[in-house]
Amino acid sequence: MGVNDKIKVLIVDDSALMRRALKEIIMTDPSLDVVGTARDGQDAIEKVHELNPDVVTMDINMPVMDGLTSMQYILSDYPQMPILMVSSLTEEGAMTTFEALELGAFDYVAKPSGTVSSNIHIVGREIIQKIKLAYKNVNKKSIRDRIQRRSSSVSSRRLGAVKKPDISETMGLSKVVVIGISTGGPGTLMEVLPLLPEDLKAAVIIIQHMPPSFTASFAKRLDGACRIPIKEADAGDVLQNGRGFLARGGYQLVVRGEKGTLRLPSNPKTMFMPSVNVTMESVLEAYGGKNVIGVLMTGMGDDGADAMVKIRRAGGITIAEDESTAVVFGMPREAIERGGAEIVLPSYKVADAIIKAVKRT
Repeated sequence: MGVNDKIKVLIVDDSALMRRALKEIIMTDPSLDVVGTARDGQDAIEKVHELNPDVVTMDINMPVMDGLTSMQYILSDYPQMPILMVSSLTEEGAMTTFEALELGAFDYVAKPSGTVSSNIHIVGREIIQKIKLAYKNVNKKSIRDRIQRRSSSVSSRRLGAVKKPDISETMGLSKVVVIGISTGGPGTLMEVLPLLPEDLKAAVIIIQHMPPSFTASFAKRLDGACRIPIKEADAGDVLQNGRGFLARGGYQLVVRGEKGTLRLPSNPKTMFMPSVNVTMESVLEAYGGKNVIGVLMTGMGDDGADAMVKIRRAGGITIAEDESTAVVFGMPREAIERGGAEIVLPSYKVADAIIKAVKRT
């Protein structure tokens, strides 16, 4: 691979130690080249104009101008630019990361420790993999569309304006919707979940691959944007119509018995904790196919594809995201190729498809 063929990366971080560590990690891959570094958000905007990188890694907390503001300026000039947020694992870091993803960041990597993570090498492989994914798979034509759709769907019913159903009003369980999603998920879910009505005759389980310290904050963010109440799943929670449960990072999420009691085992150990396959199969076992709706959206790999095939064979309804909107067309493509997707649609049509599937007898 010649110098001109390499993926050009700009590193943005206010810590000299972090800039050096990230550069060392990135330069271990012969297909990547660090063309420059920037020490704050203002510097980043100037360097993007000067160096025209293929991918930017962006720290969030910086002096002069923070990563979120800088990213918005960069995307307004270069709407195709894939930006990978490098965030801390704190609650505040999680909230800012979700905001960045909703505003158009490609994805994020979580620092293993504080703002200056001397052990950043632990996530070295993830950083390299995500830079390559951002370069190859970022669905360039759709970033701007996605941001516009998302902002209009969220602003059309301002957060918190909807009366959430009282627990006593929503007894019973008719069907279960299980949504599996990974890379590109937080932003995509904001296009789907806020459109589900408060009287949905189904419980919704969301499996989003995410670090354990992020899921509580993400559940709060979803709850604020949605008509149905959404919470981080606890062991002992019971599924009910019109309620959403986000799987907790670091555990599997399984459903036991017809009542729909949630359990959070730490086994089986799979590549992802939680795993979409594990949850979907437990729901299928508890309720049989005709009461289950499987949804698989953006993400790398194939988690959930086999379970989608099983749900479809058992008479359930399966929905996969179409390539035209998927940030990474890995998981949905695997489901489609294996015959596990009855319905294939762009992200902005998935909510309607779920509502119709719940009503289908």
